[in-house]
Order: sequence, then structure tokens, then C-alpha cells
Amino acid sequence: MKYTFLGRTGVTVSRLCLGCMSYGSPSWRPWVLDEAASRPFFRRAVESGINFFDTADMYSLGASEEVTGRALRELANIEECVVATKVFNPLNDRPNMGGLSRKHVVQGCEASLRRLGMETIDLYQVHRFDPHTPIDEMLAGLDLLVRQGKVRYIGGGSAAAWQFAQSLSASERHGWARFVTMQNHYNLLYREEEREMIPLCDAEGIGVLPWSPLARGLLAGTRSSPKDTSATRRAESDDFARKLYDQPGDQEVIDAVRRVAQSRGVSPAQVALAWLLSKPAVTAPIFGATRLEHFDDALAAVDLELSKEEIRQLEAPYRPHPVRGF
Repeated sequence: MKYTFLGRTGVTVSRLCLGCMSYGSPSWRPWVLDEAASRPFFRRAVESGINFFDTADMYSLGASEEVTGRALRELANIEECVVATKVFNPLNDRPNMGGLSRKHVVQGCEASLRRLGMETIDLYQVHRFDPHTPIDEMLAGLDLLVRQGKVRYIGGGSAAAWQFAQSLSASERHGWARFVTMQNHYNLLYREEEREMIPLCDAEGIGVLPWSPLARGLLAGTRSSPKDTSATRRAESDDFARKLYDQPGDQEVIDAVRRVAQSRGVSPAQVALAWLLSKPAVTAPIFGATRLEHFDDALAAVDLELSKEEIRQLEAPYRPHPVRGF
């Protein structure tokens, strides 16, 4: 495994982050693995040198945090790990159970700490920006958690670049904790982040943590086209994917990935992840795994160096997309 720093912090993280949305309770989503079935994946991650794990309070309505916390306490040296979770999406429809008000940010963090079984969250991220909560209120709540020792670092989630820039400015103006990461929607099928968000993060030393690096499996070679929803259990029920990837030119990008993969004798997933890892602003793609062979592709991608010509071939078919993911 290769390692890097988390943005401009002194924290060391693996170049891959294991996304833990797939672990928790199948009653939440049919493709989610229960605790017993998920344990081998945490073991493989730790044995492979991965020390960066990402979950969220909404995943399996809290069960993902519970499963993640127990697995890491048993299988890893928790002091070596960087554990990230998120707040914003409600776990139910009752009042004050979602959003980024000071009240919910603090309550949400305390609930996540209990589920994780930890005293401090390494990276506490806003899952999305809240249109109803002023940025200053959101940041004041997050800063309070840092000062209380419940959170070590804070991170942003999919948002407009102007919102993120406003947040960085407000933190500097008030002397509050500053976002050190941005977890955004970024892959070969969706590159709109390259217009404003990626340059902003690069200039400000923000670590980029792309979610859906394989475009919900479309770049992994498991689905023949965006319209193919029967290839995997997740594709059958993933309505969100159909909202993200529906552009006519997407198939040309998928085909380019396959051609480069075939010429190199590797899988499409390795090529798609290696492309992300080649971008200077990217700290660690957040990859999911529901089969152990998914780890083989992800780990191999860390050592796969694409040539300038291969990168050109992968990027050439892209066409502008509507903004998606936040």
C-alpha cells in the first residue's frame, strides 16, 4: 500500500479509502452485507495496509457505523486508522433529526460516537450542504466539536464551489476549524468537478476524496451499458445511479476505459481507479467492495501508472454533463 497526507494535515492515510456503505443491514438495501458477511472485507483491508475507512450515520440507519466500529476495534490498531463518518441526512422523519443546525450537528456526532464505540471521530464530514442552515451556524457547530475533542478534523461533501469557498473564508474569518477534505462526485464519467471544485481544492490544499469512483459499476466492467440494470444486485435497485449517469456520451467513455484496459491486460476497474489516483488533488478514492476480488482491482490500481497517451484516450470522449450529485 502507498500512503499520502490528508490534505495539508500531518495525518497519514492510505491511497485507498474503504467505503463502508455496503456493510450494515440488508433490510436497508438488499445489496448490503450484514456484520458476519462484512468481517472478511475489513480483515482484507487491514491486511492490505488500508488505514482509511469512510461511513455515515445514514448508512443502514446507523448499523454501518456499529459494524465498522466493532470490526476496526477487533481487527486493527485503531490509533493507526483514520475513521471518517458523515452528518446531514436524516435517519427518520422526526423533527431535528437531519440537517446541519448546531443542534443536529452536535447531536449527530454524539450519536455516531456511541455507535462507533469511539471517543473521537478522526474526520467528521458534512454529507451534503444544508440549504436551510447558515454556513456560520454549521461551522460554529463543527468547531465546537473540535474544541470539545469529539472530532479531530472536519470535511466537506458534495457542494457548489462557491459554497465551499464561502465556508473556507468563514472559518478563516472567525478562527474556526477549517475543512481539510472534500468528498465529491468525481470519476471518468462525471468530470464537472474539474471546472471549479478541483482547482479550488488544489489551491487551498484540500484533500479530494471522490465517491463513486467506478460510477456505480459502469467503469468496472460489470455492466455492459448505463441501461444494463440486471448485472448486479445493486444495479437492480440503485435508482440514484440512473439519475447520475444518463447522458448519451457516457457509453463512449466506458468503451475507452475497456480499450485501455484490454491493451494493458488489466481490468477496467483498475484503469478507472488509476486515472483518479493520477490526479494531484486526489488523496484517496472511496471504493466499495461486496466481493473480495474487488480488493484485487483496487489494490492493483495503486501501482498502475497510466501513460499520458492513455490518459488522453480516456479523457477524449467526455462531453459536458448537467451538474449531478448534490
